[in-house]
Amino acid sequence: MQYRSIIRILGLLIAMFSITMIPPAFVALGYNDGAGVPFLLSFLLCLFIGFMIWYPHRKHRAELKVRDGFLIVALFWVVLGAVGAIPFMLASNPSLSLASAMFEAFSGLTTTGATVLTGIEFLPKAILYYRAQLQWLGGMGIIVLAVAILPMLGVGGMQLYRAETPGPVKDNKMTPRIADTAKHLWYIYLALTIACSLAFYAAGMDVFDAICHAFATIAIGGFSTYDASMGHFQSPVINAICVIFLLISAVNFPLHFAAMRGKSVSVYFRDPEFKAFIFLQAALVFVCFVVLLKTNTYDSAADALNHGSFQAVSIATTAGFSTVSFAIWPLFLPILLIFFSFVGGCAGSTGGGLKVVRVVLLFLQGKRELNRLIHPRAVYAIKLGRRAVPDRVVEAIWGFFAAYALVFVVIMLLLMATGLDSVTAFTATAACLNNLGPGLGEVAAHYGAIPDISKWLLITAMVFGRLEIFTLLVLFTPTFWQD
Repeated sequence: MQYRSIIRILGLLIAMFSITMIPPAFVALGYNDGAGVPFLLSFLLCLFIGFMIWYPHRKHRAELKVRDGFLIVALFWVVLGAVGAIPFMLASNPSLSLASAMFEAFSGLTTTGATVLTGIEFLPKAILYYRAQLQWLGGMGIIVLAVAILPMLGVGGMQLYRAETPGPVKDNKMTPRIADTAKHLWYIYLALTIACSLAFYAAGMDVFDAICHAFATIAIGGFSTYDASMGHFQSPVINAICVIFLLISAVNFPLHFAAMRGKSVSVYFRDPEFKAFIFLQAALVFVCFVVLLKTNTYDSAADALNHGSFQAVSIATTAGFSTVSFAIWPLFLPILLIFFSFVGGCAGSTGGGLKVVRVVLLFLQGKRELNRLIHPRAVYAIKLGRRAVPDRVVEAIWGFFAAYALVFVVIMLLLMATGLDSVTAFTATAACLNNLGPGLGEVAAHYGAIPDISKWLLITAMVFGRLEIFTLLVLFTPTFWQD
């Protein structure tokens, strides 16, 4: 293990991350909300910490191995999440405990969108901007992680993108070097953010709200500048814009690159994961609309379609925005939406969950096993599109699913041991492990009332979900630390 090289990289990351404290300070200055000092102090503190970590190890540039990659990726999210909590701890409004500050920062950086805050619209603008910025930066980090790094580590079937789908390490559709890959992805990510901001502004949001909500939308994060989330605006047009950009952001970003490079949308419709994703989203919207209509939850079909489609896409893509509290709907729908969040977005997107491609392959593997029961001697190949998927990839995905289920059950049981009821524990675990945000029971509105120990457990769930389980789980195996 190249520990000194890893420490050097972490020092640089913290120093670079300190720069993100400057924009909120300018926001505080522009709105004169009195929150600028905590961000300036955070900037200086993070810069100092980063320098002190980097300086003693500045000359160590050894080549990193796969094991080093796992450790760097895990430390990247854990360290930056902890550093990102510093402004929340220094700020007087809101006044947060250590556990709450950490929860809010990790929720932002992992794009989970769960919050401990209430009265959000009365908080300083700098704090509101910083929360949205955390999600936006975390969303970009997720894309680079999923598209450029995890395939190289072979995490839970993500190596599929090396050989089976458009991606950064396949047939030169994107440059193989991680730095170049990240650059191309940044361009797409930034372009979508600008387009979303302009659309929100044109639909009636002011500049500040448009930027903050665009940050959270493209990152599929769900942080809003209002307690009522998107419901504050009471605008079907804004809801429709949000739905469109959530769907775009939940699609594999290398697929966007391939479409832009080829100047053709036909690339999307040749991708089996995209087709499955659109089918699942359309089916869920239809079910929500019909149930809301049949149960007379809303007075008109237009309202049922507006709220049903928004909540369906928002929860299924793991954004967590809301127009109304879906907890008040017929119980069938909230539970259905929570379960759909396990599917999440496409691999290589900012969405959470298991990812559509994994769920598709799990389904195909189940179908193959049923066929083998009938014809034991037949040879069945699992195909994604026209290409056969190697059995090694299918095995990795089954392993990933088993690990996902194990982590889910353990965290849920531990939450129940802290005093949470079964509904709250189940939905809170699902919301944080899937990087979704809202749950049911005690966490339907916010997470501020649950015990601090529960918050630490849910922070762990957020990191597990964001790092695709294996990347973090492997660090707990004795073999990993043996030379």
